[in-house]
Amino acid sequence: MSKLKHTLQDHLYGSDHEHTHDEDSDHDHDHDHDLGPEGALEDNPLWIQDNIALTSVGIDIGSAGTQVIFSRVQLRRLSEDLTSRYFVVGRETVYQSPVALTPYVSEERIDDQAIGGIIDAAYEAAGTHPDNIDTGAVILTGEALRRENAQAIAEVLADVGGEFVCAAAGHHMESMLAAYGSGAAKASHDRGIPILNIDIGGGTTKLALVENGKVLRTAAIHIGGRLAVFDADGRITRLDPAGQRLASLAGLNWKLGDNVSEADIERVTSWMADALVAALTQEAPSPEVQSLWLTEPLRLDDWRLPRASEASRGVMFSGGVGEYVYAREARDFGDLGLRLGDAIRQRLESGRLPFTLLPAGECIRATALGASEYSVQLSGNTIYLSKPAELLPRKNLQVLQPPFTFADAVDPADVATAIREHFQRFDVVEGESELALAFRWRGAPAYPRIAGLARGIVAAMPKTVAAGKPLFIILDSDIAQTLGALLKEELGVRSEVLALDGIALWDFDYIDLGRVRMPSFTVPVTIKSLVFSQDPRIPHKHVHHHHHHAGHSHS
Repeated sequence: MSKLKHTLQDHLYGSDHEHTHDEDSDHDHDHDHDLGPEGALEDNPLWIQDNIALTSVGIDIGSAGTQVIFSRVQLRRLSEDLTSRYFVVGRETVYQSPVALTPYVSEERIDDQAIGGIIDAAYEAAGTHPDNIDTGAVILTGEALRRENAQAIAEVLADVGGEFVCAAAGHHMESMLAAYGSGAAKASHDRGIPILNIDIGGGTTKLALVENGKVLRTAAIHIGGRLAVFDADGRITRLDPAGQRLASLAGLNWKLGDNVSEADIERVTSWMADALVAALTQEAPSPEVQSLWLTEPLRLDDWRLPRASEASRGVMFSGGVGEYVYAREARDFGDLGLRLGDAIRQRLESGRLPFTLLPAGECIRATALGASEYSVQLSGNTIYLSKPAELLPRKNLQVLQPPFTFADAVDPADVATAIREHFQRFDVVEGESELALAFRWRGAPAYPRIAGLARGIVAAMPKTVAAGKPLFIILDSDIAQTLGALLKEELGVRSEVLALDGIALWDFDYIDLGRVRMPSFTVPVTIKSLVFSQDPRIPHKHVHHHHHHAGHSHS
């Protein structure tokens, strides 16, 4: 359930922040031979320019567990790309806090002061101070997402200091994060087989189907390891409404304060494991099982691919309960987790869950770790800015990159569908928050094609446009000016429009846009990326070619 995101603050480069290396476009060759016998690689100015080391902190607050991880991240600029983007090539954990049980004041209200205490203690144990941290992020999931919790936690974190990106992950986004973080996406790429990642946390189970390194489908179901909590005498001390419901579906009437037996707990966790098997393998599960879905169900026919025989489909588990499925954790934390993990493992061994269990990646820390940042100058002739003063500066805009393939004719309806579906995957409600749309433009910059894209964007963002909220569009090819002019002048949208090009962005990026620089009329863009330590999106040839610079392998 754990995700960490790291973002960089502007102070990273100090006065050199604006510096770019356009004049040195050939800095991809190795510089080892320049050093002579006595020079340490780390002291070589050419190496320093292409390599950065940062200290980052990730804080994950979920319904069951809270954890803090400090990492040392090695970034390297991979410049064969037009974008000179920095990628993570090495990461070492400097300190990881024990996973603390998320403290509650009442059934639903998280104790934000106690969370502050957990974070302070982690800084102390790591022997560091917020001022020494280059980058940090906080991800809230599960109960921590409830509005009053999220607000109180944000205030406590503001006191801790540091500029955090606070990201709330809904079911779909959390499923995606877990699939990247557990290593399932990378394993599907490396092994060439479809893999189902099952991330079982304290409150919910997140499912992601991955193939060739890509997450194809995500879903969530209301099964979790901490929906009921017991003391040493078997008394129920916390009972989530979902926990009470699961017990009653298993034929037991649990109430707060009741004493329950081992056999009763096993009866409930067996029912839960059977429900998970039924949800994943039956064409038409019972209405009781159907009612557990928190999203659209993950349908069997979505991924029972003709070429995929049962044996060639892999499954990986992550999340806190994943530790028990793989028998890597033996302690009982007074909840349903241990027995639920055991029950699922038995069903795998008996073949009722018809997949090949792949080796564990990250389980409770199935975590997106990493940080990346770069600042680029954009040339003035490829910017469209309807009102600079209203659009800039902007901090922490979330980037969504709909996977749209530009054919010879660009159909607005197809563009709109791609954007809408992508919003859904990231649990983003159109019109509620500001974000940047990124596109990979392909083919000729012909007017009818650009007009198709413009009309599709307008169709997909009715609330944003109706409310006159700004549109931020980032492209990797030089069509920003035409696109912006089309939106504003021909389609007459009320929204202010910013269109920039020459930058390739990805999902899970956040960007800061600075004020326009005069006289060059450029906008500095700082890209803060959520890069996973095992990220199938990174072209491997780069990383292998360079990883000896980082001091240790990136694996």
